Amino acid sequence: MIVRHLSDIEDTDADIKTENWRSKRIVLAKEKVGFSVHETTLYAGTVNDFWYANHIEAVFITEGDGEIEDKATGELLNNHDKHQVRPRTTMRTVCVFNPPVTGREVHDEHGVYPLVVEDDETPVAG
Repeated sequence: MIVRHLSDIEDTDADIKTENWRSKRIVLAKEKVGFSVHETTLYAGTVNDFWYANHIEAVFITEGDGEIEDKATGELLNNHDKHQVRPRTTMRTVCVFNPPVTGREVHDEHGVYPLVVEDDETPVAG
């Protein structure tokens, strides 16, 4: 079992802050559990384009509300879909990624995280 307190993550290199969102990386690839877990807060009134071409993400919204749209079809997301999230209020979410992120990823101009692995880890096809 891995036990973490969000206060231990705040203002460390596992606490990623942008204009539109903040992501506290709770469990990362270095823990070698096969997934990563983040608490991500998306700020009200922002427009966020994401595309996890190399990862599958599951999201549980714990607070707030907004809209999410598959940019290709306008329907619900199902796989590695390009999508846009538009929070109406500040949204707090818990996100799980497979393969796990290392914490060193940065969204590129398309909203994609590159597939980054730990030195002793083999990439897993998504």
